[in-house]
Amino acid sequence: MAEQEQLEKLRTAIREAAAGGRLSCPLARRLAEEFQVPPRRVGEMCNEMKIKIYACELGCF
Repeated sequence: MAEQEQLEKLRTAIREAAAGGRLSCPLARRLAEEFQVPPRRVGEMCNEMKIKIYACELGCF
């Protein structure tokens, strides 16, 4: 799968998982693992999409 295609699928998965414009940290980490990208990349995408990450277990968001 091309990298750009993978990132588009990740973006769609984030959008679908982010009820009310919010995504839990554990779910963000799960998506990162599923799509084999660093958790930071999911965080960056959420920032770009104006989606807030909540319940961060590490205090990063």
